[in-house]
Amino acid sequence: MLIVRPVTHNDLPALERLAIICGGRLTTLPANRDHLSSIISSTQRSLKQLNHEPGGESFHFVLENQATQEIIGVSGIEAIIGLKWPFYNYRTSSVVHASPELQIHNRIPALHLCQDYAGSTRLCTLFIDPQHQQEHHYQLLSKARLLFMNLALNRFAERTIVELQGVLNNEGKSPFWECLGKHFFSMDIAKAIYLVGINSNAFIASLMPQYPVYVPLLSKEAQATLGKPREDVTFNMELLKQEGFQHRGYMDIFDAGPTLEADTKKLKTISNSQQCQPAIGEKATQKPAAKHWYLVSNHLQPQYRCMLIPFNPDQPVLSEAEASALLLSKGDYVQYSSVQLSR
Repeated sequence: MLIVRPVTHNDLPALERLAIICGGRLTTLPANRDHLSSIISSTQRSLKQLNHEPGGESFHFVLENQATQEIIGVSGIEAIIGLKWPFYNYRTSSVVHASPELQIHNRIPALHLCQDYAGSTRLCTLFIDPQHQQEHHYQLLSKARLLFMNLALNRFAERTIVELQGVLNNEGKSPFWECLGKHFFSMDIAKAIYLVGINSNAFIASLMPQYPVYVPLLSKEAQATLGKPREDVTFNMELLKQEGFQHRGYMDIFDAGPTLEADTKKLKTISNSQQCQPAIGEKATQKPAAKHWYLVSNHLQPQYRCMLIPFNPDQPVLSEAEASALLLSKGDYVQYSSVQLSR
């Protein structure tokens, strides 16, 4: 039985293990004990706040196998980005160069350093131990965050974004970084990602080129990676698009991975969510069809729990074990949202 719940200080060793396995690929999951501890503290502090508008809260959740008490994944939400620290992206647009005398008019694609997504909510830190990377696990860990947001949408922005890692070549290097970033930062990409991860990102504005980067001047290999996800996160991108996220030409300044955005209230998990008062008892044992899988969560923000289980909203019943895992008592309400599994 798998469950998503807020991270606690008891989970610090498990977070350290996941950060080491991740190998520095996520800016929000650096292998730094102090920073990981601050992630937990921020979550616990944010769960106790009852803000009526988005602020500087952040929430991180773990995917736990309740049978073994093993933590196999982590994911997070930042209620607002770009307030305490700058949040940079590259925006793709065209620069026009014209010569009336020569009757030449060129529209050249260029990358502009910007902070257009400041003030948005960001989904972050989605990582699952490679030994447990299955669709079921990704769906649960990623979308449980959205049901959590749905409990108090006033705590989050009208726009939600998510960043995906960019393409790596056969040598495990980012062609975009090798072509551009390393010439300005004088460090490898892993160190740059680490510094951003521990919120030491003031250096970005100081070192990055402030003028547009003309795309035709980049290497062909680098151009081919713009706005493209790394191969092993392509599946995540498809899930996000199904949820309602779109790529509008923004990308990461380090590896050119795509930044996706969506109207928070229109995200599928949120807009389709409903509530009911389930019975607690014996459930039917027949194998559920794919359309009968649902995210089901309690309404307890400080003690949030979410599962992905077979569920029938027309005759809602939870087993004793499911109700216990969700911290439910007889008569409690749940919120639920359907999930389409491909297999």
